[in-house]
Amino acid sequence: MNKTELIDALAEKSGLAKTDAEKALSSFLQIVTEQLQAGNEVTITGFGSFMAKRREARMGVNPQNPSQKIQIPAVTVPKFKAGKTLKDALK
Repeated sequence: MNKTELIDALAEKSGLAKTDAEKALSSFLQIVTEQLQAGNEVTITGFGSFMAKRREARMGVNPQNPSQKIQIPAVTVPKFKAGKTLKDALK
């Protein structure tokens, strides 16, 4: 399912117009992004948690030349941890 299909499904399930569903989804994504940038965690009970994790710098191997070592810089990455209700629904 892509973003357009998600907007269509959201509009159909909620009874909102497609433009309103698109605004709601865009607002949700913007809020989650802003909170993660601020270092906060976003938890939706039963669904899961969005968080930002820092991956420290490390040494790696150049895939084009395996004998060469390269320095991989530190980076902050998004992480999602599924909640119990979501996990149970997929069993």
